[in-house]
Amino acid sequence: MGSVEVTILGQKYTIKGDAPEEYIRKLAAYVDAKLKEVHNASPSITPVKAAILASLTIADELHRLQEAQENITKNIEERANALTGLFD
Repeated sequence: MGSVEVTILGQKYTIKGDAPEEYIRKLAAYVDAKLKEVHNASPSITPVKAAILASLTIADELHRLQEAQENITKNIEERANALTGLFD
């Protein structure tokens, strides 16, 4: 298990994990960008509130991607069933 030092919203953090260093840095950069978006939109917001709003934004993105994936999977299954029906 390795550790990587990253900077998020001006604060340094040491992240420990099994993931490759570049992946951890990529995730940290993404979180940092989301926090900066929130903070730049409302400069007087506290870091905790910025973190909560950024978390909600990231959760929304994840939820939308999961829904899209489910729709794609369902569409593929329906098409596969339709093609299978042609051979029966």
